Amino acid sequence: MSERLPSAVLFCCTQNSIRSPMAAAILRQRLGNRVWVDSCGVHERDVDGYAIAVMDEIGIDIRRHIAKSFEDLDDTSFDLVVSLSPEAQHKAVEMTRTMSCDVEFWRTFDPSIVEGSREERLTAYRKVRDELAARIEGRFPADAGGANGATGKALNTM
Repeated sequence: MSERLPSAVLFCCTQNSIRSPMAAAILRQRLGNRVWVDSCGVHERDVDGYAIAVMDEIGIDIRRHIAKSFEDLDDTSFDLVVSLSPEAQHKAVEMTRTMSCDVEFWRTFDPSIVEGSREERLTAYRKVRDELAARIEGRFPADAGGANGATGKALNTM
């Protein structure tokens, strides 16, 4: 066990309707209650129907996700903030300026900009879901130890 898990992780993106809810749900499924997980966006928008559909395909229900912005967060005691869009990265760095917390930027494609048939759009959402799942699997090993202390470093892990 070379890595230790953070005790609280925040995933953030532009609208908290696709990427960050998907990532948060995947991490929750992977680690259960070993890590507290939340998500937010620079703006808030209802969960995207295509995101619901592709998450259902892997047995994760995000229908009850309630979108929120950074300003709506009840708690900001995170050890790690993972931003998934450039806009969210700027907001995350601003939010954590006075916090002892790691910030990582995982540049993630916004599948909502894909046009085409339903199947073409679902393919784009599946690709984002699968890329997030792979990143999460690599970053949060299931056999990792308990929570570690924050180091306060901003990391760019594109």
